[in-house]
Amino acid sequence: MTEALGSRALELSPAVGYSALALVALSTVLIGIYGLRISRTTGDFYVASRTVRPWWNASAIGGEYLSAASFLGVAGLILISGVDALWFPIGYTAGYLMLLLFVAAPLRRSGAYTIPDFAQARLDSLPVRRVTSMLVVVVGWLYIVPQLHGAALTVRITTGLPNWVGPLAVVVVVTLSVVTGGMRSITFVQAFQYWLKLTALAIPVVFILVRLGSDGAPVTGGGSAFTADLNTTADASLYGTISLVIALLFGTLGLPHILVRFYTNPDGASARRTTLIVLGLLSVFYLFPTVYGILGRIHTPELAAEGAADATVLLLPGRIFDGTAGDLLSALVTAGAFAAFLSTTSGLVVSLAGVVSQEFFQGSVRGFRRAALLSALVPLVVALLTDSLALAGSVGSVFAFTASTICPLLLLGIWWRGLTDAGAIAGMLVGAVLCGGAIAATALLGDGGNHWVWLGQPALWSVPTAFVTMVLVSRATSGRRPASASRVLARLHTPEPRRSDGADRHP
Repeated sequence: MTEALGSRALELSPAVGYSALALVALSTVLIGIYGLRISRTTGDFYVASRTVRPWWNASAIGGEYLSAASFLGVAGLILISGVDALWFPIGYTAGYLMLLLFVAAPLRRSGAYTIPDFAQARLDSLPVRRVTSMLVVVVGWLYIVPQLHGAALTVRITTGLPNWVGPLAVVVVVTLSVVTGGMRSITFVQAFQYWLKLTALAIPVVFILVRLGSDGAPVTGGGSAFTADLNTTADASLYGTISLVIALLFGTLGLPHILVRFYTNPDGASARRTTLIVLGLLSVFYLFPTVYGILGRIHTPELAAEGAADATVLLLPGRIFDGTAGDLLSALVTAGAFAAFLSTTSGLVVSLAGVVSQEFFQGSVRGFRRAALLSALVPLVVALLTDSLALAGSVGSVFAFTASTICPLLLLGIWWRGLTDAGAIAGMLVGAVLCGGAIAATALLGDGGNHWVWLGQPALWSVPTAFVTMVLVSRATSGRRPASASRVLARLHTPEPRRSDGADRHP
């Protein structure tokens, strides 16, 4: 794959890559510095003092959620798998409907700073907090690694620089932004980067469609885009499809960098409004990677054979346009891709820093900064020592893992009075061992693992097993049910009085 990407780098002018990457990095740092001016308290660093209004928060969530898997990976999967890959954008978006219905408002009403805070408050157990913290850190690190792989891919294609430059650049920029301004600073950065990513995809694809239409070129191969161009010769496994949908739907409910965003809303009602707006923003965004994937199957089909399908979005504009127009459009999608890596990684580092700081550095602002540095350096080392996988596929494995561990804790913790600390720990550990073991086995087996679809897509059996384990052990240990359960659940499900202090009028 590296050789193929090296040859592709020659298709783009290095000046295009350097200028796009520099502008995005500079704008990210400057916006972060602006956030530093108003980030002074511990609440500012952890939850932006809970004053982020819905539109700002929704844009920021879109900025951090739409990662390398969304910006590059979806188009690459559609290029390879055709219609079967459409479950990825559908699942990524529908997961937010689950958040809207079951998690957003109660989680905000919990008054917690982090998911481990919620776990301890709900179950009155320090061991539950420790296990939850460990899983949050693992999920965060696993999610950051694909972002850094995507950065390596983008920087190599656009500049020809070695693979290590992209991950290092992302970690440096993200660390500077996070340690200077915390959550309040990152909110401004991520909101800006959502609209940058949307623009970076939308403008080139509109120009491409207009160009192909005016030239009389086959936009959809002479047939219906969803039959002729997206059909594949191999039938998708029913098991694999159902398992993937379960992973994406339930995995969204356990992503730490997304859940921490709801703590920044002023109240539960604004958390619900935020989630509703996010559904709209994601629905609009995912139209464009889908179109890139369709066009890629017609105009850049060789990328699939070369193992460079994830580069479809980056290379397609240069294939359709020559000269300055192609360079400008390529620079725009490059900037959007780099923004995707920065925004998602920054959200993950903020959420991890909050957890690590509270567990090991007394929860102070100085401790938050130390934790942010640690949270970014560990996945950087892992990314530099490993090779890139298909971006959307690798992120899908993270969704399966979080659906098997953190999601059951949240759903049962919010909606079932009978949950105990022993049940929560047992369910999370069983889900982690089963799903994590399946993912590790698939990685070790390599291509051989593709013959075991139940191993490569474990969510269909690992998620129900985690839920069942949590319920059965909780019933067997009903005497350990915390005395505070009724009081905590009442707080989670009782709407707050409408705020009139103007807190929700500030980003």
